[in-house]
Amino acid sequence: MTKPSRRRLVFLLAMMSTLVLALLLALRPSGGVDQPLSYVIAEAQARRVERIEVRGDVLTVHLAGTEEPIRSRKESSSSIEGILRHNGVPIGADGVEVVVRGEGTSIVSLVLNFLPFILIGGLLFFMLRRMGGANNQAMAFGKSRAKMNLSTRPTVTFEDVAGQEEAKQELHEIVEFLKYPEKFSALGARIPHGVLLIGPPGTGKTMVARAVSGEAGVPFFHLSGSEFVEMFVGVGASRVRDLFKNAKENAPAIVFIDEIDAVGRQRGSGLGGGHDEREQALNQILVEMDGFDTEANVIVIAATNRPDVLDPALLRPGRFDRQVTLDLPDVRGRRQVLDVHVTGKPVDESISLDTIAKQTPGFSGADLANLVNEAAILAARRGKKRISMDELNEAVDRVIAGPERKSRVITEVEKKIIAYHEAGHTVAGYFSPRADIPFKVTIVARGMAGGSTRSLPSDDRRLQDRSYYEAMMTMALGGHVSEETVFGEMTTGAHDDIGKVTQIARAMVTQWGMSPRLGPRTFGKGEQATFLGRDISRGRDYSERTAEQIDDEVRRLVGEAHARCRAVIAEHRDTLDRLASRLMEVETVEGDDLLRLLGPVEGRPLPADGPTSSSGGRASPAPAVDASHEDDTPPRRAGLTWGPRPNSGAD
Repeated sequence: MTKPSRRRLVFLLAMMSTLVLALLLALRPSGGVDQPLSYVIAEAQARRVERIEVRGDVLTVHLAGTEEPIRSRKESSSSIEGILRHNGVPIGADGVEVVVRGEGTSIVSLVLNFLPFILIGGLLFFMLRRMGGANNQAMAFGKSRAKMNLSTRPTVTFEDVAGQEEAKQELHEIVEFLKYPEKFSALGARIPHGVLLIGPPGTGKTMVARAVSGEAGVPFFHLSGSEFVEMFVGVGASRVRDLFKNAKENAPAIVFIDEIDAVGRQRGSGLGGGHDEREQALNQILVEMDGFDTEANVIVIAATNRPDVLDPALLRPGRFDRQVTLDLPDVRGRRQVLDVHVTGKPVDESISLDTIAKQTPGFSGADLANLVNEAAILAARRGKKRISMDELNEAVDRVIAGPERKSRVITEVEKKIIAYHEAGHTVAGYFSPRADIPFKVTIVARGMAGGSTRSLPSDDRRLQDRSYYEAMMTMALGGHVSEETVFGEMTTGAHDDIGKVTQIARAMVTQWGMSPRLGPRTFGKGEQATFLGRDISRGRDYSERTAEQIDDEVRRLVGEAHARCRAVIAEHRDTLDRLASRLMEVETVEGDDLLRLLGPVEGRPLPADGPTSSSGGRASPAPAVDASHEDDTPPRRAGLTWGPRPNSGAD
């Protein structure tokens, strides 16, 4: 309820209360006091009563020598004359004068009788009037809840969107279609009906749509896909009709539907029978986007991170003519995103955003915004006036592994085990030429990890070969093998590492066709998460014999990685001991200090000359290898953390 509505309701209630109070005061007899009938009879017997006025069963008694009358009430149906005569009181000229008046039907009494009905009727009229308004949510089920933006002063423009140049170019053409339609109609070009923004969470789909709103200068309707669906039948389709009706009345216009997968999932995927309200809303969207009325100058922009579950009818030309992919930014895009988010913040001149961009492959725009915000919070906590490189490096660690757990108490034995565990990851990765370069190793507990080893990928390539994954498996097993070599047995701290190794090996066999025995085939699609109803009936698509072969191949790959790791650790045992001792002394080794301690190796960068800054070393990445990007290869997230986890049972 808005403030004007509250004020009107309070005013109405005050007026009704005043009316009731006025009526009660008007009906109340003026003056007099109440007395029992026995008192009136006693006064009459003493000849002090001059006159009695009778109105129904209420008596108004006038006493001799007093101006103020008294009131009384009959307790039976007998007349007052009979009561007085029964008690020996004379009536008439020699006694008490009795005047009987009719009750009548005065306006005041009539209003009083009907006052409850008047109040109830007035209240119902007020409520029904409010319920009939366009803003009412209870009665306007079929009304669209889309919010329209008519502002001519945009708050977000394309200049605020960094790292998505291709997407901005595609959407900039949409804006030009709306601003200068004659430029395209002269060449016979038809305005696109819809644009679908596809990308992982945090890549800026909603922000790009807000930038379109700011740049277009036309009415912009925005709402979420879930707002179409209600528990009432037909509400979703009605809201779709109302939304497009409003958009067509304000054409040219843009309609933005966020998370369209909430209403646009493939039809026929529901379990069981009955009416599917979501499908009716989807059918109406399909008709509105490309039905009989094809001349409407309305563009629909939708966003989703689940394009695989959308109905094919939505994705055909004429509905969503364009699909714009917003991918995770590369190193250049991450630098641009960082530039946007540090604008307006006091930063130290010595910071290197290029270094932060190289340390954060796999970060989305939202991750980078969170990183800069964490750095600002850390600077404020430390009482600084500017954000320095120390805070940015610390923020990277916090985003990847969580905050430091300085209060955690560990014994010297446990500290030594963790130091050798992390040193094992670092040595195994550094001396495996195809593995990512270890950039920072620490035994400071963060989040759920007792320590961590963070690597710096040599580039942002998403297409990797078998040798790379074999090297990363070797690095992942470094902590496990180091514990086994130094202490003669392993601990439960390596359970997360073993899980990562098993996951990589199984993906190599079942998804990427990297097993010579099974060949270039994929297995187990039906075992993935179920999003469509048809997936439930699709069982395992391979036999028990093939399942045994898959297990054998996974076991072989893990065993070979374990053997390679043992050979690397045995060959570089001196380096392992030296790094573990250094970790027990200073807890964290990174950058050029780490490269100097590990020593020069062919294919690895040399440390920079001069002392290492307190904010971390400058570990230069290895030369990038040109390769095309593949969407089916999972992106590598910065700082793949190999570290012992809290004890959760033996693996």
